[in-house]
Amino acid sequence: MWDTLQRLNALPRAEASAELLACCGSTRWAWEVSGQRPFRDAQEMFEVGERIWWRLDEEDWLEAFRAHPKIGEKKAERDTGEDARRWSHGEQSGTGGAARDTLNELAEANREYEEKFGFIYIVCATGKSAEEMLDILRGRLGNDADKELRVAAEEQRKITRLRLEKLLNT
Repeated sequence: MWDTLQRLNALPRAEASAELLACCGSTRWAWEVSGQRPFRDAQEMFEVGERIWWRLDEEDWLEAFRAHPKIGEKKAERDTGEDARRWSHGEQSGTGGAARDTLNELAEANREYEEKFGFIYIVCATGKSAEEMLDILRGRLGNDADKELRVAAEEQRKITRLRLEKLLNT
């Protein structure tokens, strides 16, 4: 982890930003985090990333959301690189063994969610089955738009933290 952090600290800002973009699809987030280097340790990087995330505006959050494939799908609206694709596939592995009916229900609920809120359903899927993700999605459909945006942003924050850990462990 230390070697990867030192390498990230030493990269030119544009290259560091590109690597960070795989962790969070907001270009502003990646650029601002890369500008806070060098990091003393992983914890400092995590704290800086979180602080910057919560200072971003709605458009930055929506940009990050677009970098994720819909739950149960493989391709995101916005590509942020091979690492992000690989990590997303692993994070959504809970949909791999799901029954066809569950996947169909998930696809329909995804459509309903996106129609209601204007962005895709974001959930930190690591360790969750397709059934769990579907139950969470159904529950969140009852939120109003403002609350749901904050809930989705919190899920994105969790995903970003996990991906920062993966980045440092590669």
